[in-house]
Amino acid sequence: MKYSKRILTLGESLTIAISSLARDLKSQGKDVLSFSAGEPDFDTPKMIKDEAIRAINSGFTKYTQVSGIPELRLAISEKLKNENKLNYDADEIIVSNGAKHSLFNVFSALIDKDDEVIIPSPYWVTYPELVNYFGGKNIFIETDEGTDFKIIPMQLKQKITPKTKIIVLTSPSNPTGMIYSKEELEAIYDVIKDTNIIIISDEIYEKLVYDNITFTSPGSINDDMLNRTITINGLSKSVAMTGWRIGYAASKDKKLIKLLNNLQSQSTSNINSITQKASIFGLNGDTKMDIDGFVSAFMNRRNLAYELINNIHLLDTKLPQGAFYLFINIKEVNPDSMAFCKDLLEKEGVALVPGIAFGMDGYVRFSFACGEEQIKLGVNRIDRYISNLS
Repeated sequence: MKYSKRILTLGESLTIAISSLARDLKSQGKDVLSFSAGEPDFDTPKMIKDEAIRAINSGFTKYTQVSGIPELRLAISEKLKNENKLNYDADEIIVSNGAKHSLFNVFSALIDKDDEVIIPSPYWVTYPELVNYFGGKNIFIETDEGTDFKIIPMQLKQKITPKTKIIVLTSPSNPTGMIYSKEELEAIYDVIKDTNIIIISDEIYEKLVYDNITFTSPGSINDDMLNRTITINGLSKSVAMTGWRIGYAASKDKKLIKLLNNLQSQSTSNINSITQKASIFGLNGDTKMDIDGFVSAFMNRRNLAYELINNIHLLDTKLPQGAFYLFINIKEVNPDSMAFCKDLLEKEGVALVPGIAFGMDGYVRFSFACGEEQIKLGVNRIDRYISNLS
């Protein structure tokens, strides 16, 4: 069988691969502690689950509008206006099967062969894969601890060419947890304001922000930034709805939304009807107490993991401002992050994600989306592993 050249460009997500390997080892009876998952360990709030049950019992189990039911898109529109200062009408929003599906559709609609897409490194694993899949060219901007793993205007200026079409921004970041401030976003705008460059803003972790830091959506900077920004978000991280598959894209370009609708109508059609009904409760503020509880627990776990990791000889990590990951510098132990992770998993039963998956070797990603006792036990094993190497 001859496969398409396009499909052969895609590799398996290393984050999913590591999580699957950890599960397989557990199923074989091995003692494995996994810190590789990119999902909250909390249950979906009860009122969301109850609404899903009501939807089932009322027979809301048929096809819906491809872009999502009107009341869901209206709830998203109101959420974006009230919480993010983003003025999107309901017909400027399309709901998809998770934010990853939203990104796939947007990249499909925008990228032609050799279009350049600027991606700050470290990056979420899927961005460059999608660019490759649709024939674009990845232009990476390497960051470091000195700028909290965020790009600065001079770096951006140096990477822009006549072929630059898109800049991908993720705030809070996966894997670093760092957040772009309003001032930093304004500085980025000053670099691109005289161009036609599009911003794809992945805001999936926007609710998981710590230390009273204010989250700013790029599209809220000014009207021009709003017009050039495609906002991607969902409910998987904020209200623990990973398995429900709900994401959305918002754009002031109504033609783009129509094209995304056409694409989705020929691929997946609408997302799960029951999820749509339930998701309204995740958007309208009724789950604020649940979200506040998640954030409080995550911040306590973050503080614990941060302190314990930084107490290990040869390891170092910055305090993340959001999301639920530590991005740990392992260069003094082993700059080969894949070798480090494989050896750690084999010898101590601890699963981390190698930094090479995010475009930055010499680091590993540690998810603190788990209980404090598991964090303590896992970090103790990491400490023991490193001690045994010397």
